[in-house]
Amino acid sequence: MENNIIQIAPLGFPWETQDPFLFCAYHNDAYPAGNGEMGVKTADLKGRRMGQDFVVKDGFRMYHGREVPGFPYHPHRGFETITINKQGAVDHSDSLGAAGRFKGGDVQWMTAGKGIQHSEMFPLLNDEKPNHLEIFQVWLNLPKADKFVDPHFKMLWKEDIPVVKETNTKGKSATVDLIAGDLGEKKAAKPTPNSWAATVDHHVRVLTVKIESSAKWTLPATDLSADRNIYFYSGDKLIVDGLSIEKDHQVTLNPDVDIVLENKSEEDAFLLILEGKPIGEPVAQHGPFVMNTFEEIQQAIADYQRTQFGGWPWAEREKTHAANKGRFALHADGTEENKG
Repeated sequence: MENNIIQIAPLGFPWETQDPFLFCAYHNDAYPAGNGEMGVKTADLKGRRMGQDFVVKDGFRMYHGREVPGFPYHPHRGFETITINKQGAVDHSDSLGAAGRFKGGDVQWMTAGKGIQHSEMFPLLNDEKPNHLEIFQVWLNLPKADKFVDPHFKMLWKEDIPVVKETNTKGKSATVDLIAGDLGEKKAAKPTPNSWAATVDHHVRVLTVKIESSAKWTLPATDLSADRNIYFYSGDKLIVDGLSIEKDHQVTLNPDVDIVLENKSEEDAFLLILEGKPIGEPVAQHGPFVMNTFEEIQQAIADYQRTQFGGWPWAEREKTHAANKGRFALHADGTEENKG
């Protein structure tokens, strides 16, 4: 094994991460045509453990949804979610009254802070053809000093996400979407204000990468303090720092060296890359609450039972938006972005 590769491990569900990240869930579901109400047809729901459907059957999972796939309202405290959408539609709603719909290429960044309830449903907008959903949800921790900041969410629209593309003499390309951090002279859109990623010295970098067959790309070095992982989730084989890696593997790398990624296989290779300086604090986690001590977890549970983190202002548990609604973000202050 090359000196720059620290570890190679198979991908599970969810994917394992290193501080400052908590975990990453990759959702790749080939949903059928919808039932006219953005849900799954009754005939396609047979044989499922409804409400807890995490086993792939007929190419998809319902997760906690019973009519519309996804995650009906649930609480969070003490960390952030970064939801990267590659295909399909995601409908967001939360206890602050904020809402949104985002599609392929968009990213939603939400700071739970002192506490929020939110819902992420996957509406089936197409009734005449299949609905393919492909998203990552990355959990990024917050340090103790920021675990009780006010909740906040923002959209990083695909039009605002920098793309780096390198094409070789054979016309083969490597394309990188820069979701957090910097890459050469390009800088990502700003994350939420209290994010660990909002401070340059924390060296947080989040990238999605497509390397075509017969193409290669060099991942530039980052700071020595950072943890660094590549998740090779689609393709055949990839040469990482001279070593052949099979798909569905995670590669942990030394941070302070350039790493050459070369695709000599016939299939395009797709990667998620997470880098960042560790927060370096104790982590206590119970489901959707991430604090520093068990006592703080107990307090989070008690606070949620008492306040419901503001309650659920929407009529539906599986909240979706109008089928003809385009990409949009309605913020808690009433301002609305519409992207069509």
